[in-house]
Amino acid sequence: MALTAGIVGLPNVGKSTLFNAITNAQVEAANYPFATIDPNVGVVEVPDKRLEKLTELVIPKKTVPTTFGFTDIAGLVKGASRGEGLGNKFLGNIRETDAICEVVRCFRDNDVTHVEGDVNPIRDIETINLELIFADLESVEKRMARLEKKAKSGDKEAKAEMEILVPLKELLENSKPARMLQLEKDQEAIIKQFNLLTRKPIIYVANLGEEDLEDPTQNPFYNDVVEFAKQEGADVVPICAKIEAELVGLDPEEKAMFLADLGIEESGLDKLIKEAYKILGLRTYFTAGVQEVRAWTFKEGMTAPEMAGVIHSDFQKGFIRAETYSYDDLVEYGSVQALKEAGKIRQEGKQYVGQDGDIMLFKFNV
Repeated sequence: MALTAGIVGLPNVGKSTLFNAITNAQVEAANYPFATIDPNVGVVEVPDKRLEKLTELVIPKKTVPTTFGFTDIAGLVKGASRGEGLGNKFLGNIRETDAICEVVRCFRDNDVTHVEGDVNPIRDIETINLELIFADLESVEKRMARLEKKAKSGDKEAKAEMEILVPLKELLENSKPARMLQLEKDQEAIIKQFNLLTRKPIIYVANLGEEDLEDPTQNPFYNDVVEFAKQEGADVVPICAKIEAELVGLDPEEKAMFLADLGIEESGLDKLIKEAYKILGLRTYFTAGVQEVRAWTFKEGMTAPEMAGVIHSDFQKGFIRAETYSYDDLVEYGSVQALKEAGKIRQEGKQYVGQDGDIMLFKFNV
């Protein structure tokens, strides 16, 4: 599942510091022989405590987590939608990602100048979001101009598109992102073809000072971002990019002690990975044996053959059935043998829709 979230932000908000922490933490390519990693993509492990427990129960020779990719998007300036600065590259790179992580400066530091002269996260958010809205509006207007005659002549497909484009144009003209437009399921398939920037799910990443990490609500800028995000139904992840850079390279015990000293349980990067995973509708299943315990990413709603295809296309083509049991049952019963005796191992067929935490052994024939 090669899905990525693009990290965007204005100059001096901490975007580069955060991405450097991601790239320094990225997994060794040796574990992922089929993956080619571009220079501006950081691939990180998805934190999952279930893997530790599975390793403890199964005692495999190797444990491999699933991964997630973050793309460093070219910097933005006002006028990006008109191609100013690196605008065209900025917009093109976002189109290739599946979600947006928008880094917003909420820290005060007189030594780090702000491109606009002072710290104002809502202004910064609106600067970026308006450029994305302008680009989407241009795309929508061009599409409408091409479809207008067809729709008037009674073309069903053109009329169906126009029924979406008209309210979409109105929304964008009112400086609202396309993700706020409520659509029916069949309309979702139509709008997906447009690849709109503001239809992509978004996470606001509030970059705080170290002193605000234990209780972000003490920072009024953070509270402003939370209130803004609520209007869109978006989430906010508080981080301190500077701290994330310091955490890279620490072993798990040192990292836990460092975080405890700060009064927090989980790093901001781990929270961001989990949140990006969640908003894209991603879930995790496992394969578990003495050779290897491994986590795999699948999209919510996938059937057993499609999940098998995540490992290899041959598994999907020749799928027969999936021997399946749940992580929670394994923890409760303690061993695969105990699960068998309790009748907790199921034989699932082609129609089975996978669940987060499934442990699966695929039977196939090619």
